Amino acid sequence: MTVASTSDFNLDLSEIVEEAFERCGSEMRTGYDLRTARRSLNLLFADWANRGINMWTIEEGQIPLVQGVSTYALPNQTVDLLEHVIRTQANVQNNQADLTISRISVDTYATIPNKLQQARPIQIWIQRLNAQTSATTSTLSANLSSTATTIYLNNVIGLPAAGFVQLDSEVISYSALNQTADSSAAGTLLNCGRGQQGTFPAAHIATTAVVEVQPPAITVWPTPDQGTATAPYYTLVYWRLRRINNAMTGTNNMDIPFRFLPCLIAGLSYYLALKIPGADARLDILKQQYDEAWGLAATEDREKAPQRFVPRRAFIT
Repeated sequence: MTVASTSDFNLDLSEIVEEAFERCGSEMRTGYDLRTARRSLNLLFADWANRGINMWTIEEGQIPLVQGVSTYALPNQTVDLLEHVIRTQANVQNNQADLTISRISVDTYATIPNKLQQARPIQIWIQRLNAQTSATTSTLSANLSSTATTIYLNNVIGLPAAGFVQLDSEVISYSALNQTADSSAAGTLLNCGRGQQGTFPAAHIATTAVVEVQPPAITVWPTPDQGTATAPYYTLVYWRLRRINNAMTGTNNMDIPFRFLPCLIAGLSYYLALKIPGADARLDILKQQYDEAWGLAATEDREKAPQRFVPRRAFIT
């Protein structure tokens, strides 16, 4: 008896949908059936983001910290940060060190008396924004060089006191906003962090459209006391939980490991049964199968290294 020599079994979107329809006692017949199933799959992925840590979506990233800039944008598909350290002298291999940086809440950050104090960052506040892009807010009132940290706008009404804007393809942070004293709508964005989210600082001409954006972001404290974007002294190294990629066309595979296929199909079957006429009789068994499949998959998809608990002393005796 010959044993199969391959172990790369997978299902594309159309095969997953067909299996799910069959479990509901139905079959996929029209293009709308595929479209509604794809919509349910994307909702299922959103639900999984709320159920815990999906190990295959953990990614490492780095942000070079710039002197005087405290807030930095994260990639748009970031769900949350799991771990983070401050790496000193990242460009000097023999001297670099990874140092602890503690996560704090917005309440704790709000009570810091001097948010402009500069030193090595020891605390981080994570802003889990929704990566929304607003309509065009304003335009530049003067040319902007690639190194400028003050931006002059024709209209600052509606912009938050601190946040992010996008000019052409460049994302820029700012920590303060000033409106002109003559009561006009014009104003300036101050202490700008150029080239956020991996974009590049560039020159922009007057009348360039300015768009407000709300990427996930981090704010460190104290504000870095040294370093530039091209020669950072401090680098934030983080491990983020990203979103699961969307279900796209009928021929692509899903952004999940093979061991989650039974759970995926069980979940989609349950979601479809909520919408297919006559499938309500199977809802209870499909829900039970989904809960069981999720429990098995989630139990296996975990960190298997030994846990180590180290108390953090607040003072030295």
